[in-house]
Amino acid sequence: MPALPKTYDPKLVEKKWYTFWEKNRLFHAPDTTKKKPYCIVIPPPNITGVLHMGHALNNTLQDILIRWKRMSGFEALWQPGTDHAGIATQNVVEREILDKEKKRRHELGREELVQRIWKWRDQYGDQILHQLKALGASCDWERTRFTFDEGLSEAVRECFVQLYEDGLIYKGKYIVNWCPRCRTALADDEVEHEEKQGNLWHFRYPLVDGSGFIVVATTRPETILGDTAVAVNPKDPRYKHFIGKEVQLPETDRSIPIIADDHVDAAFGSGAVKVTPAHDPNDFQIGARHHLLRINVMNEDATMNDASGKNYVGLTREDCRKKIIKALEAAQLLEKIEGHTHSVGHCYRCNTIIEPWLSDQWFVKMKPLAQLAMEASRKKRVTFHPERWEDFYLQWLENVRDWCISRQIWWGHRIPVWYCRGRDKGECQIGCRKPIVSRTTPTHCPCCESTDLEQDPDVLDTWFSSALWPFSTLGWPEKTASLKTYYPTSTLVTDRGIIFFWVARMVMMGLKMMGKVPFPDVYIHGTILDEQGRKMSKSLGNGIDPLEIIDKYGADAMRFSLVLLSTEGQDLKLSTSKFEMGRNFCNKLWNAARFAFTHLENIKKEKNEKAKLSAADQWILHRLAKVTNDTIVSLEAFHFHEAAQGLYQFVWNDFCDWYLEAIKPTLYSDNAEHKNATQGVLHHVLTTTLRLLHPFMPFITEEIWSSLAATTLMIDKYPEKERQFPYEKEATNFELAKEFVTAIRTVRAEHNVPPKQKITALITGTQKDELKIAEQFEKMIRDLAGVEKIEIGKNLKRPDQASTTVIRSTEIMIPHAGLIDTEAERARLTKETEKTKEEISVCEQKLSNKNFVENAPKQIVDTQRERLRLAQEKYEKLSDALKKI
Repeated sequence: MPALPKTYDPKLVEKKWYTFWEKNRLFHAPDTTKKKPYCIVIPPPNITGVLHMGHALNNTLQDILIRWKRMSGFEALWQPGTDHAGIATQNVVEREILDKEKKRRHELGREELVQRIWKWRDQYGDQILHQLKALGASCDWERTRFTFDEGLSEAVRECFVQLYEDGLIYKGKYIVNWCPRCRTALADDEVEHEEKQGNLWHFRYPLVDGSGFIVVATTRPETILGDTAVAVNPKDPRYKHFIGKEVQLPETDRSIPIIADDHVDAAFGSGAVKVTPAHDPNDFQIGARHHLLRINVMNEDATMNDASGKNYVGLTREDCRKKIIKALEAAQLLEKIEGHTHSVGHCYRCNTIIEPWLSDQWFVKMKPLAQLAMEASRKKRVTFHPERWEDFYLQWLENVRDWCISRQIWWGHRIPVWYCRGRDKGECQIGCRKPIVSRTTPTHCPCCESTDLEQDPDVLDTWFSSALWPFSTLGWPEKTASLKTYYPTSTLVTDRGIIFFWVARMVMMGLKMMGKVPFPDVYIHGTILDEQGRKMSKSLGNGIDPLEIIDKYGADAMRFSLVLLSTEGQDLKLSTSKFEMGRNFCNKLWNAARFAFTHLENIKKEKNEKAKLSAADQWILHRLAKVTNDTIVSLEAFHFHEAAQGLYQFVWNDFCDWYLEAIKPTLYSDNAEHKNATQGVLHHVLTTTLRLLHPFMPFITEEIWSSLAATTLMIDKYPEKERQFPYEKEATNFELAKEFVTAIRTVRAEHNVPPKQKITALITGTQKDELKIAEQFEKMIRDLAGVEKIEIGKNLKRPDQASTTVIRSTEIMIPHAGLIDTEAERARLTKETEKTKEEISVCEQKLSNKNFVENAPKQIVDTQRERLRLAQEKYEKLSDALKKI
């Protein structure tokens, strides 16, 4: 057996093993299989992206599941790929062209810009996938897909046409969220709202009949120029006599009516509101109910257009606001200004303030699709982990609005709709005016046979193609073998931030297109924040680069630290120093393996070695069985933190700190039979531990394993649950012996007794079983607690000067003449006595509660009584020791 190097070097190990895994195609899943399939589709990162800590956590969790299932006998497919990220990618390339060539997209033209973006994608588009390899991600890279692949583009067209034919896609003029910077519509979910301190302006609108004015309150004076009514609540007594009259709209030559509408909040502002149907979604609805004009006063870049009037045309909306306020103030139409906090929408990509804008757009009717998704949740066909996210998800579905899917950019899936140009020339029939919705590019108008066709210039929202990801990546709309084998997929792992963007839409589209949910389980992990609880961002400069962490600590250290720190579904506050725990754990495991290797050479298996197992061997086998079960149960429940925490405690405390120390006398002894038995257990525990840890820490475990076995750990068998834990009684006895050792070590530490200085210990009490265990483990206690002499017996006489501690019903006395600081010992005993007194009080209070004693299960009541008895006995012994000190 080759010896391991003194120190673990992750840089050498990680590169070596990842190359080996890829070269041997160990990540690849075949199209058909006799095994039970298990599939995860990666949340496709944007091609503009680089690996950040959110990706690191998200992909570590996916890799843990995939590696665990692969080792558990499943045909595990982790489907990788990237998203074309329409707005984000076009913005990146446009900025680059503007910086280098001082040209904007319209100067280049659509075809040239798209070609430039493809070149950019070919050069940079897959860099994040290469970075994921540094993390250890075991994706089937041979299956890597891109949302703009030919097959996925075909899926997008097929989905659009099906939805259109089913009456679920329509086009119309509606208020949309418009980004003046990106110059495109955005879905509601793509708008990030921020609370801003602004103003509420109260303006006087003069009545046309000259009888006075009505005061209108608004947060957006610049849209006054597009007003087509003033609205009041019909139940507001202040304005009943105004209803039906007209006002002269300031700064225009138009008069507009005063109308009554139940939507108006009489408590807001003055109780009278301006109605601008082309620039406010609520006003749009009011306008529809009252058949009002819709006057759009802005261009697509949010400058004022001709409809705003000659005094304002060409101004930015901000400059228009300033100018119109000044003009109305000069005309004595400004009543007052109030401070006002309100929510302002911003573009999720460029942070520009969103403009509600009347525009001709394509929409998906969401209610019918949302009903399918809600029904799937009610029937438990889709389950969220943690469960609380299901309510969050369902609430969105219940209140969902139609989805604006058209985008006024050039990088994306072109909407598969064409128009006959004859309609503009007046040369076609009525039918030619209908859009031509087609899976393939049409050659002529189906009505007039004209070949003069024009495709809709808009592209589809990026999330439209992402919604098809679980089945489009497997070959849909073709009926491929992969689709049959791996759909529905098994689990989705994602961040809470895209539950609406992506998770809900995948469920809806999966049910609509495939008739099945895309996955039964959705695991939502927390968001990684900095130590102050802020989101990590470039602007704040508070991000942590995963590649730098990998370079410094290694991928395994980063992965294990992230999982160890991430409690289920909770946000994680992170600093660079926290990755040291992962590195320290790697070093602990490495050193334990190095020690084990020195004692596993020439290992011999004996037929009856079970009979020769030491108490430490039996205990560690019991603990191994328990941690195996706990790990599997935690993974099945998506409790990654619990699984990691359990393995950490087992390896660090049970295996390294206790077992390896306890078996050293056996390993260094001349008793071949017992030595061989312990070597067998050591080998079994080490190999099983490596298999348990592999999904979490694939590199270091594979490296250690390679010196123990000829096979590859990555495809070795994952441990299975034990039906019964072996050596239950023996393990219980060993735990008591550990308590004795720990108690003596604690006394030594509290009194600064040097580790090499041997001491004497007296172990006494009334419980024969406890004293018997002390006798059984006398040698271990001496070896591990630094005790030279131990005296064990009932009612042993207390030395005149002794430090005392109590374990269960047993008293441990350590003579301290010339050894221990008496005042410090008195303080320690006083503190321990008070603590025990408090425990007695808590137990007595519970047992004095009649409802508890009569209604609680008998086992719980009996446990409480036993706890009280032990505490009272401990208190007496501590009090006696305190008196005699």
